[in-house]
Amino acid sequence: MDLNVLCVGDVVGKPGRRILAEKLGEIIEREEIDCVITNAENAAGGTGITPQIYEKLIKYGVNLITLGDHTYRRREIIPTLEQMDNIVRPANLSRTAAGRGFAVYETEKGVSVAVISLIGRIFMKPANCPFEKVDELIGKLEGQADMIFVDVHAEATSEKIAMGYYLDGRVSCVFGTHTHVVTADETILDKETGYITDIGMTGGHKSVLGRGVDNVIKSFRTQMPFPFDIADEDVRINGIKTTIDSNSKKCKHIERICVKE
Repeated sequence: MDLNVLCVGDVVGKPGRRILAEKLGEIIEREEIDCVITNAENAAGGTGITPQIYEKLIKYGVNLITLGDHTYRRREIIPTLEQMDNIVRPANLSRTAAGRGFAVYETEKGVSVAVISLIGRIFMKPANCPFEKVDELIGKLEGQADMIFVDVHAEATSEKIAMGYYLDGRVSCVFGTHTHVVTADETILDKETGYITDIGMTGGHKSVLGRGVDNVIKSFRTQMPFPFDIADEDVRINGIKTTIDSNSKKCKHIERICVKE
């Protein structure tokens, strides 16, 4: 049986949430999507996520939510991270960090999809080894999930690519988030794992990574702090659609998705 999984790039602020509310249902119906995985660590004003926004994303049609380096920026999300089983923080944070590192969604076809969230260590805040942690979690997920997706939330392309090769043949898909710029290297690796270095961002693309252009330029030029307002022009959903064989757990198809308002 084939399963279609949509992975949505970092949702940035209200514009990103708005286009999901308007367009996600149409995409699910048109592309016959069975599961939606969305990175939402920038969903609340560009930084973090709140319980209210979590509820809205689930209402829009998101099934699994991943986070990243801004996981705890809004402390009010911590009870949600502890109580809900469909939202995950990076698994390779401290063992004492609030939340879980993987989640499993049972699709209407009876096929289960797991997502693991990892955070990179190059140009990022300190974290435990993502390679060691993903080995541990893949072992735990045996018998719990029919297929595994891995969100690598990292700055360095080299780190994401290395993880893709490391997990080739062991998971169904490895996709990168965090840099907000979609890459054109989507591929199926030798052992039939889907891979892309970054699935991009859901928000205003007439921007610098979802933030207003003028103040970002001022900050670069003057080295002084300026408020980075959320951009609201040329709003798009960036992501990927993958088709996975539920029997072999291999990726049969991967393509970039871009939907404009």
